[in-house]
Amino acid sequence: MSKETFDPTRYNTSNNKAFDDVLQANLQRRSILKGGLSMGAMTALGALGVAGCNSSSPTKTTAKVADRSQAVLNFNSISGSLTDAVSIPSGYTAQVLVPWGTPLNASANVWKNDGTNTSGDQLNALGMHHDGMHFFPLNQQSTDGLLCINHEYIDQQALHPNWEKYAERAKDVRTDIDEIRKEINAHGISVVRIQLENNHWKLIDNDPLNRRYTGATVMDLSGPVAHTELTTTRFSPDGSQARGTLNNCGNGYTPWGTYLTCEENWPGYFTNTGMRTKEQDRIGVSGVGKYLQGRYKWETLAGHDDERLDEFGRFNLAPTGNSSLDDYRNEANGHGYIVEIDPYTKNSRAKKRTALGRFRHEGCTFGKLEAGKPVVFYSGHDSRFEYLYKFESNALWDPTDASPSNRLDIGDKYMDDGTLYVARFNEDSTGTWLPLTLNSLTMSGDTLASQFNSLAEIIVNTAGAADLVGATPMDRPEWSAVDPFTGSVYLTLTNNTKRKDSTNPANPRLNNKFGHIIRWDEGESPTEFNWDIFVFGSPSDGDEKTNRSGLTDLNQFASPDGLAFDARGIMWIQTDNGADEVEQYTNDQMLAVVPSQLLDEDDKQVVISSSNQTELKRFFVGPNGCEVTGFTISPDYKSLFINIQHPDNWPYSDDATEATPSGTEVRPRSSTVVIRREDGGEIGV
Repeated sequence: MSKETFDPTRYNTSNNKAFDDVLQANLQRRSILKGGLSMGAMTALGALGVAGCNSSSPTKTTAKVADRSQAVLNFNSISGSLTDAVSIPSGYTAQVLVPWGTPLNASANVWKNDGTNTSGDQLNALGMHHDGMHFFPLNQQSTDGLLCINHEYIDQQALHPNWEKYAERAKDVRTDIDEIRKEINAHGISVVRIQLENNHWKLIDNDPLNRRYTGATVMDLSGPVAHTELTTTRFSPDGSQARGTLNNCGNGYTPWGTYLTCEENWPGYFTNTGMRTKEQDRIGVSGVGKYLQGRYKWETLAGHDDERLDEFGRFNLAPTGNSSLDDYRNEANGHGYIVEIDPYTKNSRAKKRTALGRFRHEGCTFGKLEAGKPVVFYSGHDSRFEYLYKFESNALWDPTDASPSNRLDIGDKYMDDGTLYVARFNEDSTGTWLPLTLNSLTMSGDTLASQFNSLAEIIVNTAGAADLVGATPMDRPEWSAVDPFTGSVYLTLTNNTKRKDSTNPANPRLNNKFGHIIRWDEGESPTEFNWDIFVFGSPSDGDEKTNRSGLTDLNQFASPDGLAFDARGIMWIQTDNGADEVEQYTNDQMLAVVPSQLLDEDDKQVVISSSNQTELKRFFVGPNGCEVTGFTISPDYKSLFINIQHPDNWPYSDDATEATPSGTEVRPRSSTVVIRREDGGEIGV
């Protein structure tokens, strides 16, 4: 989630034991196990990356690693940068590719620097604020493929001409209908065909696979919530469809070749100042306190003479008719999901996979595949004091499903039927996956069936159900990634400056400005896991309680956000800085490390500490004001794609490393940047 759109409101008001509380108890327990170490000694352990979290407990994370990556990072960690340009290691190039507004077909006019492109242009062009993405090769080529790119939100000042001069835009009611349609069309996903020619990537104009999914595109609902009374609306009387996808931040992909986009900070687009439901309050739908209107006030044009099929009225959830068939009280129940897209099939309709839960999804990553075992997906709920979730399919993985004739049918098989779990982190470095089913026990001793009438009701209020079973509140769970060699799962916890009075083992710092990355391994049972903390964000001059991983100027970071492994076992960490101590040194960045190579003398996995921190290297720094986000790499590892979101005054040219000259102002455009080596070799090694 971009800090530009972060909602600081705390919607989890449960009294569940927080992660920081668990960590402090964990450290105290380890003190006893080690013979009663003093608190000073425990602090010293903390300065070494909380080594105690994986040194004395018989967890899987301490097991010997039989299979590990052979990748060696063959670049020097670069210095921080504070310029309107991209910074990369020597021997590399960086190209600007498919910026916001780039036409996908002949129906769109060329992008105009004055913001006068119409809503129709935007419908047929790259959306705004690029975020998560994935490269899908065509014809098994590394030089020809499809980029699926998320578009998280909009910047109205850049999107429209003379935004600040239009006084009516500050009023309670919007007046320009094309303006709002343009904003809705700037959201969603772009599917873009690209090819490498003469060492330069380019968009293939008018390719039949080029297309947009926007905030208004009709999509199918699938899984437990579909075709229920919870999703019936005036537009979809049978509850089978939803319109649009919003605030698409993190992403994922599937083993069968489809794209997963995550609906994250979507609740604020809707408002309900009338009769509200408990799930609307729990998830943070607008309409109370200072958030009375939707984020962009789209609902204020309801009833406009030119409105089509309640395109604006649907954002107002207040009941106005005799039933849900007469209004849009259930409209938001069609949002908050993982959305599956088949990039290879033109005109393919997207499916919202409701079985994976309804919340503010940030990323969706599948676990290490094994034939004959369930397919597992992980997703974080990106808000302060929210939870980590796992979905386990009932269907067992069949490797022949990796190349299906109908990809979305395979999605039905593995993503519509299974068990959704939420994580509880225990003080002894173990964890428990708590199932969210009608039979699940709550902390009061009842079952969820005492609070919900169906699995569909649990899904619609996933976070509320997780409160009841005792999940562990976290410091903004964001992207997850799975090591292809060890199967260990990593999760970024970006920050939490509201944690003032309690900590727990998985969230060990009060006023956690810098964030950290947690790691776990699944146990023998689907409800068991073991965890440790892999690395703590920190400024290099932080004290021993802050800089627990011993970071230096060459790898200091704050607010880890995007996270990905490539198939070589390299983990890429992206940041969305939220701490002055690091922002004064560098813009947002991307670092690299090979976790499976960080081993002790017994070949057991260890965390990043002062003794091995040089293995974490800064590879990339973005321009001023941006968030570095989105990661994908070509199958030959020779082209690495990164997204630059909401830059201040960039890009100036197709060369991403060329700084915008002093005194020159450009209309900022979120863009994809392609990194290649000058000698044509693999990235990073």
